[in-house]
Amino acid sequence: MSNTQKVAVIGLGNIGKALANNLLKGNREIIVASKNFEDAVAFASNAGDLAEALQIEEAVKSADIIIPTVWFNVGQEFVQQYANDLKGKIIIDVSNPIAQDENGGFKKIIAENQSSGQIMHDLVSDNAKLVKTFGTLGVESLTNAAHQQPANAMFYATDHNEVSNTIEILINDAGFEALSIGGIDQSIRMEVFGDLHEFGAIGKSVTATEGKSKI
Repeated sequence: MSNTQKVAVIGLGNIGKALANNLLKGNREIIVASKNFEDAVAFASNAGDLAEALQIEEAVKSADIIIPTVWFNVGQEFVQQYANDLKGKIIIDVSNPIAQDENGGFKKIIAENQSSGQIMHDLVSDNAKLVKTFGTLGVESLTNAAHQQPANAMFYATDHNEVSNTIEILINDAGFEALSIGGIDQSIRMEVFGDLHEFGAIGKSVTATEGKSKI
């Protein structure tokens, strides 16, 4: 497997745009899609020859790696709605199971010991290969920490070891050094409030060397 595999970024909010721009900076061809197709067209027109705008359904069918950069509840709906078209593909889960609280901060919207990565994995089941990554940084750090020297860490978790090389190439193209933390049962560590999330114990973007010491 190589970086010739087609990648679709579904959703062009702050995280989606940051991730898409990081991949473009790494010279990775991407498909972009949004519920507002005009947003995808506008993004692609400003991105040169490396980006192609497609409707969501067509993007899912065309790509090998699908990255829905959407809220957790929308992501659950997405993998169920497009289940048939996602068969055999790689799905990147960037979600965090949070919502705004009454004090202007964030609260977890699932049980304390639950992980959005595990929930998404169970929804996908054996239909596709789910990988948890790219959700460990806020949008500012996801933008500013990419393509730096020394490389900053990007953790990932999956039960599908056969796609690890593909994922590490993708993470490298996005401007980070990939660090596996094990199976999807470890994904809670990478979500908001987890020990490997910027808004958890680790507290910031870290270099790959620092990240290895935290795993």
